[in-house]
Amino acid sequence: MKSVVLEVTQRIRERSAPARRAYLARIDKLAGRARGSERMGCANVAHAFAALPPHDKFKVVAERAPHIGVVTAYNDMLSAHQPYETFPDVIRDAARALGATVQVAGGVPAMCDGVTQGLPGMELSLFSRDTIAMGTAIALTHDVFDAALLLGVCDKIVPGLLIGALHFGHLPCVFVPAGPMSTGLSNHEKAKVREKHAAGLVGRDALLESESAAYHGPGTCTFYGTANSNQMLLEAMGLHVPGSAFVHPHAPLREALTREAVRTVLGITQRTDRFTPIGRLVDERTIVNAMTALLATGGSTNHLIHWVAVARAAGIMIDWTDFADLSAAVPLLARVYPNGSADVNQFQAAGGPGYVLRELLDGGWLHGDVATVSERGLAAYGHVPALEGEQLAWHPLPRDSGDESIVRPAVRAFSSTGGLKLLQGNLGRAVIKTSAVPEDRWVVEAPARVFDSQEALLASFKAGELARDVVCVVRFQGPRANGMPELHKLTTPLAVLQGQGFKVALVTDGRMSGASGKVPAAIHCSPEALGGGPLAKVHDGDVIRLDAVQGTLDVLGHDAEWAQRSVAHIAPAQADDNAHGLGRELFGGMRKNVTSAEEGAVTWL
Repeated sequence: MKSVVLEVTQRIRERSAPARRAYLARIDKLAGRARGSERMGCANVAHAFAALPPHDKFKVVAERAPHIGVVTAYNDMLSAHQPYETFPDVIRDAARALGATVQVAGGVPAMCDGVTQGLPGMELSLFSRDTIAMGTAIALTHDVFDAALLLGVCDKIVPGLLIGALHFGHLPCVFVPAGPMSTGLSNHEKAKVREKHAAGLVGRDALLESESAAYHGPGTCTFYGTANSNQMLLEAMGLHVPGSAFVHPHAPLREALTREAVRTVLGITQRTDRFTPIGRLVDERTIVNAMTALLATGGSTNHLIHWVAVARAAGIMIDWTDFADLSAAVPLLARVYPNGSADVNQFQAAGGPGYVLRELLDGGWLHGDVATVSERGLAAYGHVPALEGEQLAWHPLPRDSGDESIVRPAVRAFSSTGGLKLLQGNLGRAVIKTSAVPEDRWVVEAPARVFDSQEALLASFKAGELARDVVCVVRFQGPRANGMPELHKLTTPLAVLQGQGFKVALVTDGRMSGASGKVPAAIHCSPEALGGGPLAKVHDGDVIRLDAVQGTLDVLGHDAEWAQRSVAHIAPAQADDNAHGLGRELFGGMRKNVTSAEEGAVTWL
């Protein structure tokens, strides 16, 4: 094991000891109870199983067959979740063949950030994670289940399901992915059309044609954003059937893997020798493995928020310094868009998560002694599944990468360090996704232009006011201000300016999901402006230095004045607009109570 990995793990263990001890005591108490149908009153049991077919009702009550709860994020609005429509029938059929019973315990909301980008609905996106966690709790709180299968893929859905499941840490759980859509228009070509549209060179018809060719069928979007980073992290945590992340929704192998998820979760229930409740499986080593896999693949910056919250749900405390220290020692082994040109299907064909995890495990960057849902341990996640006739089998990956422009062995890593960097200075603490940014752009020093909304920046760009070296500060975008929306609409105009030869950077207390791509972006600035954070002190013309080499983020030349400078306040009209319309009123309590981005933007503490 690499010394840095051990050191970071140990300090997390020590920091978390009181909370983790209390958490484990709670789940052990719950795990020690009699089964639901045996300890509940007869009326409770009758209500719980009233709609089951008679033979299933007899099995679960009289024969005490294992009973699986399914929590699903199915809807047909999201391409990634539309395939889940048929999964419950497959799961029921597989369970009956194994002597078990199944109920869909509940559904959770699942919104698409791609639909809501730049629109008011995006202000509910981050908070949807904790809403999903609460929905998971409502589903499982019927408390009659021996295990749970969790069906979800996309951005906030997986962290929300995982947070909810960890609050039922006494239950064995397996995540069941649906897979990516087939490859459409390349991400590079899509980005080119977006930039041409932003520059006024092509119209809306050409842009819509391009976008529709990129996002065109069932499955996750094929770039390596938060949704597909979720799948990488679940593989690294041992919460999937090994190798199931990036198999197409309609491939015969996908159904076989879904059936295998049923067998897998039944193999770790309390009545087996391998009882592995999710609250025990997810420990500080598992969390560090997830962080390492994220860094080694240049994954989504959203997980510097989400996995802080996930860890906290299991009584484990992590922060951005932990990420930064790991990133300094973890090699970058994959280049998948936006930190490369390949999509996830090409990544999978070149070796995919299995290749990366095998390299990390062999090189001592992962804890190999962790529990997983697979009886073969973490090493199983370095193998690839295949159908042999009607039987599912796993085979070792070839030693060589299928394409070294996409995934590489550790000895020839793209970089000796990971894809993320912590920035600190008089503008607070922020993060930057360096893996996607050319190294000659890692340091930007330029006058600031301050905006209180992304719409104001877009208007300034269209007016030609930003055609110069500039650091664009977009503030009042944090969790308390407006739910911390992703600011993807800014990616294209800033890329256009950078392409014109200007030194450009973004500094914001909002999110970018790592999709800032080649433009340097210091995001998640904490504390946020609405809470009096330092972004609220910045004036137009202040010189800002973003230095991803040294890890600094500062306003220069105002040392004597800075501490005394007053903070700006959000305009009353903007604050009122953030709080009303399209359901935003219902999330006022979350905005009021949410913790900082570095604390996981948690609303349930």
